[in-house]
Amino acid sequence: MSDSTSRGGAPSERTRVKRYKWLASYDRKTVEDILDATPLAHVGCMMDGVPFVTPTFFWREKDRVYWHGSAAGRMFQVLEQQDICLTVSLLDGLVVARSAFNFNCNFRSVMLLGRAELIRDETVKVEKLRNFVNGLIPGEWERLRPVHEREVEVTALACLSIAEASCKVRMGPPLDDEDDYAFPSWAGVIPIRYQILPPVPDPRNSPDVAMPQDILKFHLG
Repeated sequence: MSDSTSRGGAPSERTRVKRYKWLASYDRKTVEDILDATPLAHVGCMMDGVPFVTPTFFWREKDRVYWHGSAAGRMFQVLEQQDICLTVSLLDGLVVARSAFNFNCNFRSVMLLGRAELIRDETVKVEKLRNFVNGLIPGEWERLRPVHEREVEVTALACLSIAEASCKVRMGPPLDDEDDYAFPSWAGVIPIRYQILPPVPDPRNSPDVAMPQDILKFHLG
């Protein structure tokens, strides 16, 4: 087995990985590293008896993740009434095997389960949103137009503990059936990575506004 071999025990029976359990990990550092590597998550919950999965920007602060949206959004009306699932997935490569049934992908993923909490204190909302913006681009919040009170009022902010989490991580070459290794078909890995390109200015920028150097510090893990 590789470095992705299961480490430690699942925090709950519902997070215990049953399929491909050798890819599982439950240690906190692996969870945090994957969460910190992207600002995009998907939140799943039931609404009117139907499962909905919503993509959203999120961020981690210590042992909790946060995300925001419209206070009028259906998701924020039901979050505190049920356990939800928040997932993060990162595609690292296409694994090309000698058999179509052994094609795979190299990836890192986290699944969080639990009951979310809405942040209603508007001072705390502003503090957390500042952390989010400055976590993407250092010092950006202080350069922006100050927020209006109404903007804060119509924004919902939720958080979820990362205590109940499981990870799956796959890396490395294809795993073919032993008899297939002699078959004359190319096999290997096509690596896939995020690419951060140079910033493109808004054509309506004021002529005297220069791009802050902190814009160039935007980073995905």
